[in-house]
Amino acid sequence: MTSSPGGGVTALPRSLGVFGAVLLTLSCLTPASSLFIVVPPLLRTQGSGTVITLLTAALVSLGVGLCYAELGTLLPTAGGEYSIVGQLLGRFTGWLVFVISVVALLVVPPIIALGTAEYLGSVVSLDPAVTGAVVMTIAVAVGVLDIKANALITGLFLGLEVLAAAVVSVLGFTHAQRPLSALTHATVPDGSGGTGPFTAGVLISGLAVALFTYNGFGTAVYLSEDLRDPRRTVARTVLWSLLAGVVLITVPVAAICVGVASPDRLAEGDLTAVVADWAGGTVATFVSLCVALAILNAVIVMVLQNGRVLYASARDRTWPEPVNRLIGSVSARWGSPWAATLAVGLPGIVLALAVPIDALLGFTGVAVTVVYLLLGCAALVARRARHRTARNWRMPLWPLAPLATIAVLGYALTRQSVRDLAVAGGVLLVGAAYWAVYLRPRSATHWVLSLPADLAEPDTAADTLVPTAVH
Repeated sequence: MTSSPGGGVTALPRSLGVFGAVLLTLSCLTPASSLFIVVPPLLRTQGSGTVITLLTAALVSLGVGLCYAELGTLLPTAGGEYSIVGQLLGRFTGWLVFVISVVALLVVPPIIALGTAEYLGSVVSLDPAVTGAVVMTIAVAVGVLDIKANALITGLFLGLEVLAAAVVSVLGFTHAQRPLSALTHATVPDGSGGTGPFTAGVLISGLAVALFTYNGFGTAVYLSEDLRDPRRTVARTVLWSLLAGVVLITVPVAAICVGVASPDRLAEGDLTAVVADWAGGTVATFVSLCVALAILNAVIVMVLQNGRVLYASARDRTWPEPVNRLIGSVSARWGSPWAATLAVGLPGIVLALAVPIDALLGFTGVAVTVVYLLLGCAALVARRARHRTARNWRMPLWPLAPLATIAVLGYALTRQSVRDLAVAGGVLLVGAAYWAVYLRPRSATHWVLSLPADLAEPDTAADTLVPTAVH
């Protein structure tokens, strides 16, 4: 363990290039588990129109991705959204983003890990809670390793994900029983063996789930303190990861839609059974094992990125000083924020074993929507006077993307359940109380949003006001 003098935190080593960052980001987006876990509910409601819904979600995701790319190169910090929003929309707003994000970061990995047993079921019968806890344990152990080692490990797993998606694509198109025009003249299963029209209302009803299918490309921002030349490479990582995710998810879905014999098959949503129909049980088992590895891969990257968010909060002096020193520690051997990684990973093991956290899945949707919405707002003000001359990547057709993002996600927020909104509101109230009692009275020394020391100088001779890191 190493730490910088004076109670500060040690900088993360910049050892990651664009290719490694794309492997890690795409692993968090996890195409195979999205295809087999998130897409089936869409197929039940959207039918062969699922491809249109996914492509529509890809356009909305592109708007969010452009915001991530511009803001992540303007303020490349492991704190991600909370630091970006805090520096552009105010420290208190950034604090609320941190609070709702960190709760979601604790909950999402064990929720995903609990799904592993289902896809190992074709080989061995396992208890979902125990299996989820084992997956979380492996993820924590890998997460404290060197970032390049993580890129290698997740890259190998990602290769199996890509192979599984390719197998489904080839099998679907070679067993095609309907023309490609079925994708553009889409129909929806009506539950009685027939079909109904695919309308704009049907599309909108599935858009939120389709957006979640591509969620994960923002991981590139969390890795910005590990990236070499982040003012250039963050944007490339975000956009290449999103493009790859769209291809790896949408192409197999198109193959499935033309490869099934009837709309009822889509309505069942059992993609493993569809693969078994095409190629037999052995191939279906192989694909299921690839999905199980995809889940493990995604959890590893989530633990890794979540640890970096907590590490950044220590640099910003969010907690009492002994806590800041501990979770701001960087391993001398691995160059990773080991204590912060353990702090976000170990509770996930307990949650997987002992807590019915599936009930909080809806809350995570609200959290993601709120964060994306505020990120869009931040992108609207990112080019005001003090940032006008910054040498960061700029999105084309600004401010179209942030305006569209705000409009779509603002509407999506109104469609969430009262219970999920109430849970999110309760989390924010607890966060506001900590702000009022602890952070606000210490505003001169605590919650001082910062960039890494090597990026803390102004970008140009003009005053672009890039904050100086606190040590």
